Amino acid sequence: MNFSAPTNANALATNPTLAVLGFKRQLVYHLYFWAFIAVAPLVMVQWQQSHYLLSGILILFCTNALLVIAFLRLRGSYFLKGRLFPLLAVVSAAYSTHINGHAGLYWAYPAASALFFLLPLREAIGSNIIFVVVMAVVSFMKFPEADFWRITFSLGLTCLFAMIFAWLVGKLQQELTRLATTDPLTGCLNRSQLADILNGQIQMRERYERVSSLILLDLDYFKTINDQWGHLAGDKVLTELALRLRKRLRESDQLFRIGGEEFMIVLPETRQKDADALAQQLLTSISARPFLNDIKVTASASVAEVSKGETWSVWLNRADQALYEAKSRGRNQAVKAARPLPVVGRGVEDMPDSASG
Repeated sequence: MNFSAPTNANALATNPTLAVLGFKRQLVYHLYFWAFIAVAPLVMVQWQQSHYLLSGILILFCTNALLVIAFLRLRGSYFLKGRLFPLLAVVSAAYSTHINGHAGLYWAYPAASALFFLLPLREAIGSNIIFVVVMAVVSFMKFPEADFWRITFSLGLTCLFAMIFAWLVGKLQQELTRLATTDPLTGCLNRSQLADILNGQIQMRERYERVSSLILLDLDYFKTINDQWGHLAGDKVLTELALRLRKRLRESDQLFRIGGEEFMIVLPETRQKDADALAQQLLTSISARPFLNDIKVTASASVAEVSKGETWSVWLNRADQALYEAKSRGRNQAVKAARPLPVVGRGVEDMPDSASG
């Protein structure tokens, strides 16, 4: 798990991916917090019983819990990615069972279950296999054979049930995120991801001089299609349009539906002239062949390369202004967005060039 992404209230409200990340962060925080509350008193109990080694292990467990809590609160990161927990849980549960009998065994069950919510699923499965094997060996040495089988099977079933539950929760989170971040009709990304993805491209431009471009594409006279052929036909046109666009995009390109019939394509590491060539190809692919066999469709487009120092909203607004110009020029064409006026200190590559269709 990586908790380095921002988790402020506004970001969580608009970005479903960050919302899921925030819930995972809270889950980890509370598991460690209550684990610390439960284990801390046992340090003194074991010390008073002269179990100094176990007391020391429990001190390490509590210290790790405090460090995880502190890193989550202060730095938003997961201390050592939680990998000390399974090691300390296995050692403390096994050793406590060895010296305390059943009183130590009971702690193995919540510890084994917690692993599925503190670690990635594969790591949790591996850790729990080791956990069950170690506890089985200790139980075989410490208890009668009948108790050994009961302990091994009950702990194994506990791990299995926790694994199934954690897996289903993970699948549910993925599906909810997919539903919240994609357009249900076309399968394109929706506006919830727009700001983060554009900001990511801006950061690549600022830090590594890797330019990116975007294409805005809007179907011409789409209302006429809905009025003449019906909204169902209009939906089918949008679905087929998304398929045609995807066929000409790279895996790294990202396709958004940002309005009724308006789409946006983010092109990482692409200059404006190359994005313009792609926009022309896309417009040709739209107008060359009718939709639904007899509905002829054209589109207008704009192309904008990100410039240094601009925000994502300014970048998108430049593209929007160019799209408006493409519409006013007669539609069925692509217009390159004018670049911002140069600022003192900028290089030659940031000088503006004139917009063209």
